[in-house]
Amino acid sequence: MCAQVVLAEDDEKQAELVRRYLERENHEVTVVHDGRSALEEVRRRRPELLVLDVMLPGVDGLDVCRILRRESDIPVLMLTARTEEDDMLLGLDLGADDYMTKPFSPRELAARVRTLLRRSSGRPTAAEPDSMLRVGGVAVDPERHELFADGTKITCTPGEFRLIATMAARPHRVFTRAQLLEQLHGIDQYITTRTIDTHVLNLRKKIEPDPRKPIRLLTVYGVGYKLTDG
Repeated sequence: MCAQVVLAEDDEKQAELVRRYLERENHEVTVVHDGRSALEEVRRRRPELLVLDVMLPGVDGLDVCRILRRESDIPVLMLTARTEEDDMLLGLDLGADDYMTKPFSPRELAARVRTLLRRSSGRPTAAEPDSMLRVGGVAVDPERHELFADGTKITCTPGEFRLIATMAARPHRVFTRAQLLEQLHGIDQYITTRTIDTHVLNLRKKIEPDPRKPIRLLTVYGVGYKLTDG
């Protein structure tokens, strides 16, 4: 899968290394070294993926992610030297789809890019192609990668879409956090089951009449989550 990728990394040596690995995968890579340039290139080129370092000069990576999420559902892979779980969850809460801590293997990064690009193509597991999945007031269109709540189109990240589409394909089924995490990212050292809680909170803000009193995306205490026709 060839794609246009914007790489925002202020370390020029690191950027060059990542660029070479991604170009070996036949991706077209545009490299920038600050946050404002990252915003400009994403808006101008409309790439399929943004690889985003957190510690950028000018506008940092977290602010870039926050701004872009108001405008686009472009997949975002964040890179950071920060290792604290709260920092990782903040990035995910702002709309990043995956997170890698430095130092990392460029080969692993290339593999994660492939995975994110596959996810963003809008093909959730267990869903029939060309079919609208309807659960009460929520409708998911896997073919067009679109989410609707009460007839209103909702903007969401690829990770959020994958989660809601997976549950919409099996309404009323209870999914454990581990099962949902496996659908989204796979179990690895960078992501924890708290990631799912963050995605659920964001989805409730978008699909629930009152996110503080959810009636659609429900918690099954001690088990996980389910999507109902509330």
